[in-house]
Amino acid sequence: MGSQRKKRSYALKFIFLIGIVSLFADMTYEGARSVFGPFFLSLGASGALIGAVMGFGEFIGYGVRLLSGYLTDQTRRYWLLAFVGYTINLIAIPLLAFVDQPYMAALLIILERFGKAIRSPARDTILSYATAHVGRGFGFGVHESMDRIGALTGPLLLSAILFWKQSFHLGFALLAIPAALALISLFIARAIYPRPHEMESSHPHLSSKGLDRSYWTYLLAVGLIAAGYVDFALIAFHFGKVSLMPVAWIPFIYALAMAVDGLASLLIGHLFDQKGWIVLPVVTFITAFFAPFAFFGGLSGAITGMVLWGIGLGTQQSVMRGLVAKLVSANHRGAAYGWLNMSFGLFWFIGSAIMGLLYDISPLYLVLFSVIAQLGAIPLLLSVRKRS
Repeated sequence: MGSQRKKRSYALKFIFLIGIVSLFADMTYEGARSVFGPFFLSLGASGALIGAVMGFGEFIGYGVRLLSGYLTDQTRRYWLLAFVGYTINLIAIPLLAFVDQPYMAALLIILERFGKAIRSPARDTILSYATAHVGRGFGFGVHESMDRIGALTGPLLLSAILFWKQSFHLGFALLAIPAALALISLFIARAIYPRPHEMESSHPHLSSKGLDRSYWTYLLAVGLIAAGYVDFALIAFHFGKVSLMPVAWIPFIYALAMAVDGLASLLIGHLFDQKGWIVLPVVTFITAFFAPFAFFGGLSGAITGMVLWGIGLGTQQSVMRGLVAKLVSANHRGAAYGWLNMSFGLFWFIGSAIMGLLYDISPLYLVLFSVIAQLGAIPLLLSVRKRS
């Protein structure tokens, strides 16, 4: 019993330390993402361009994880992949301070997503080793909640800067500070935990073949949710276009969604550990209706929509990742996270491009597409639950 408590404490400290890295990293790029919509609007971009850029950025950001996931499994160079990815991921944001053309901004946004793609499977894999001792849903939920502290702080910083100086470029430049702190924290984590895979002593196998039918069905369900999930940049573009609120308020609304995301990841992660599979389809049904509120509900509806949006995002970042550790054996987990992210990114790209075009025709078409795509995932999730 004492040995088990010691392992749990050791694992929790590791999760907390990686959470610190993610806190500063999210402060950097989520702070920037909170103003991408109005920033692109100030550069003269259209809704279709924003949808395409953000969708393609997510496709790169998730699709490249397939390769980096396989590299994680084959090389086990977890820390090297994490360092390379975080460096690219974080340097791209302060460089936006020197950009005044939408296509240059698009290039840096895609580069930032590319860096995130390199480091994410390695980070998720080493986290999965630690969550073996604390609960999959709870472990990923703790990490996601710390993630969201940064995702809350970054947008609030950008909101304050816009109130003070009304300068996107100054905000991007100041985000170099948390970017540097994230890299320093990662170096400390590597020094203290050089061999994180040793934390999971037993490697349960769902199947000796690795990725089975249940896993691929699960990927399709996740893809449908991604296809219907409107990127915040497009939502923020809408807020600015219809003058729903002052521009400086938009990152504050994003910060609210990030706070909800962090709380939801802890609560829903705990519920998942207690109640199991049924949590995911239930939450998916509830959050599928964020778009009608965000696009047609006025200011109060926009707030309600972003709360639902944050709950859905928290579920994606905790339970959806935790389920992979239950479906797939440890020796295939890097590839499994790679395929998960590839599927998520591909469908996000397709959905974002479609919804950007639909928005320019009528926001109503965007909302219908969003709701139908997400609800379409529920029967697939239930079928995976039954087979598992």
